[in-house]
Amino acid sequence: MQPPVDQAALNRYVRGQSPAAEAAAVREWLVQPENQLLAQFWMQTQWDQPVDVATIPAREPDYNQLLSSLHQQLGFESTEMTSAETATPRWRYWAAAASAGALLAAGSLWWQQQHAQPVAAPLAFATPYAQTRQIQLPDGSEVTLNSHSTLRYAPGKSADQPREVWLDGEAYFSVQHLPSHQPFVVHTTAGVNVEVLGTKFTIYRRHAEAKVVLLSGKVRLTFADKRPAVIMKPGELVATVDSLPQQLVHKPVPTTLPYASWKDDKLVLDETTIAELATRLHDTYGVDVVVKDPTLNARRITGTVPIGALNVLLQALQETFKLKIERQQNQIILSDANSPTSHISHQ
Repeated sequence: MQPPVDQAALNRYVRGQSPAAEAAAVREWLVQPENQLLAQFWMQTQWDQPVDVATIPAREPDYNQLLSSLHQQLGFESTEMTSAETATPRWRYWAAAASAGALLAAGSLWWQQQHAQPVAAPLAFATPYAQTRQIQLPDGSEVTLNSHSTLRYAPGKSADQPREVWLDGEAYFSVQHLPSHQPFVVHTTAGVNVEVLGTKFTIYRRHAEAKVVLLSGKVRLTFADKRPAVIMKPGELVATVDSLPQQLVHKPVPTTLPYASWKDDKLVLDETTIAELATRLHDTYGVDVVVKDPTLNARRITGTVPIGALNVLLQALQETFKLKIERQQNQIILSDANSPTSHISHQ
């Protein structure tokens, strides 16, 4: 099992101080789309430590231009980017450049020194596994951030500009309508942007999937690939999958079902497969879930169990759905209770 990746591990990697196994784990972690915003947040906090808040740049550095300037200063050969490279999200260049570590960190400080000006610092919030967080944004909007999620918010916008946030993970939004009718836009790494004036909705962005569920009000979805916008009504879900970018699911769903139950510390399962449950456990608690019998993956379960201490949740799942659950350190093993007597073991 590869060592876990946290902010300290990322910082060691950037400084070139990681053991070989940890460096490999960080490289694998960096290229996963769901880790993009969290990595950027960690790098931002690391770079900002020696810099006064008043000198933080008004906008995010253009890493392509930054690296090109540094390469020229250091005598590296310059190359022209192909059209495919130009179309690649800026994150890809950052992820590749992260292997250079000290060069990029020094470059960020150089960029800040060249573009320093007194502006408000962006707000960034991140939650660890097994914890949620309620966030009050400066405009009065409220966000409940689910576990292992990251949110960035750019304050100080004028009334003629949209309020913007960037989400990776899962969150529940209650957006405040302003007298100026200033739009509120949620950007995701799936290339799906949610534009609202004032409403309540949830966004899920994990595992190369994105889901938006509208609970009240009205939202407009726009897409980075320029496909036609989608207008959502309350009680509707829109879902996309990265591997099938042209396919879009747009359907009605009961708004009282699982999509926002986690903010009330409940796990609501409605014809949920064991495979989906395993993914949910991983997302919430950071545990590796193994379904011992592959035929069990298709079993569907319905019910409500409390989200809290992992042991309590596992006990509830075991008793409610007749599962056999074994816990071995950071691994959960699910099997059918029709095999030997159901129990939870701790090793």
